[in-house]
Amino acid sequence: MAPAVWIARLIGPVFVAIGLGIVLNRGFYAAAVGEGVRSPVLIYLAGIASLVAGLAILNAHRTWTADWRAIVTILGWLLVIGGVLRIVLPRITTSIATTLYSGTVAIAIVGVIVFVVGAYLSFEGYRAK
Repeated sequence: MAPAVWIARLIGPVFVAIGLGIVLNRGFYAAAVGEGVRSPVLIYLAGIASLVAGLAILNAHRTWTADWRAIVTILGWLLVIGGVLRIVLPRITTSIATTLYSGTVAIAIVGVIVFVVGAYLSFEGYRAK
């Protein structure tokens, strides 16, 4: 199985569940993000987890193609960048997260985006032969 397919089969359903959870429980996730950005330990641990996950994706698959597999590469790079920012610039991370996730409407938009990306990756991953 190609690495992009394996990653899509892993990340796709996880993103679907996260996106659905966010959309159905906007207030809960807005509160969780609000608490999370006030915890230096959570920001640091999230940075490490994000950096490791992103590097794992890029080590397995870092191909730029003109199809759905580019999304896997982009996600890998976004995770790496997000992880480095959380570790190196935690205060900026806090202000960005506070601005982006300050209301339930913004969190709902994020939830829909995560759900759609997850559904598409799931479709492509499980469609592949």
